[in-house]
Parts: sequence; structure tokens; C-alpha cells
Amino acid sequence: MAKIEIKKPIVEEISEALKDAKSAVIVDYRGLTVEQDTVLRKKLREAGVVYKVYKNTMINFAIKGTEFESLAPYLEGPTAIAISKEDATAPARVLFDFAKDADALELKAGVVEGTFYDADGIKVIATIPSREALLSKFLGSIQSPVTNFARVIKQIAEKQAEA
Repeated sequence: MAKIEIKKPIVEEISEALKDAKSAVIVDYRGLTVEQDTVLRKKLREAGVVYKVYKNTMINFAIKGTEFESLAPYLEGPTAIAISKEDATAPARVLFDFAKDADALELKAGVVEGTFYDADGIKVIATIPSREALLSKFLGSIQSPVTNFARVIKQIAEKQAEA
């Protein structure tokens, strides 16, 4: 079997994972212990993020002609890729939080909703809460004035009932 026949399914696997993905972040995992890597993979899985280690050439072939092509210059050395189809900030958030405790994990770059970010940009993206958290804060801020208004109306009604 020719080498290209072996590599083609791997490139297709990466391409399929990136299809309709909201974000992808690449990291250098060199120096992580097996225990740390296992914990990281578990956290990413819980966040709905696909995390795999591929050869740089395979990732390069898969990202050609896609919105993730800007990651190509950062494909050097050991590279793992974290891909999310649901929450755009999840890979950056989980990887950044994990990198705080594991100095060996190095954020390289990422693409979030079609926009390229270097390592510093990914760190900023990591500070953005998830969509659900933002929605709950928004709903809370809308609900608060309505609740206060209802309380005032109730107190006025009770005062008038007493009189």
C-alpha cells in the first residue's frame, strides 16, 4: 500500500473534524506528563472539544483552502489540535486554564469563528465566558429591574390595602 493511501484517511479525518467547526486551537504539548495529558483530555472532552495529536504535514494538508489555513506557519514541533463545533471559546478557555498549572503546555495559535489569533489573542479569547454564561448574565440584568418594579408595585398595593 502506498504512503498516500495511508495518509489520505488521516487528512480526511482532520478535514471532517474542522468542517463546520467554530474554533480550533493548536498547542505544543511537549513536556506534559501522561497524568497531566489524561486530565487535559478529560476536561476538553467534558467541554465538547475534540483534542488530537497529528503530524504537522497532515494538519497542513487538511487546512489548505479553509479558514484555518492561517495556522500553517505555527505547525512546527509537536502539535496537538483542539476543535470545537459548539462553543467557540471552549478550546481556548480549557487549554488556557490548564496551561496556568501545567507550564509545559504552550498555546501556539488559533482560529475562532473565522478570525486568526496568535498565542496572546487566544489568551484574551480564553477570558470570554461561554455563550450560556453570557446569556444567563444578560437575562439576569434584564430580569432585575422587572423584579424590582414588581416589588414596588406590590408594596404600594399592600400600603393602600392597609389604609
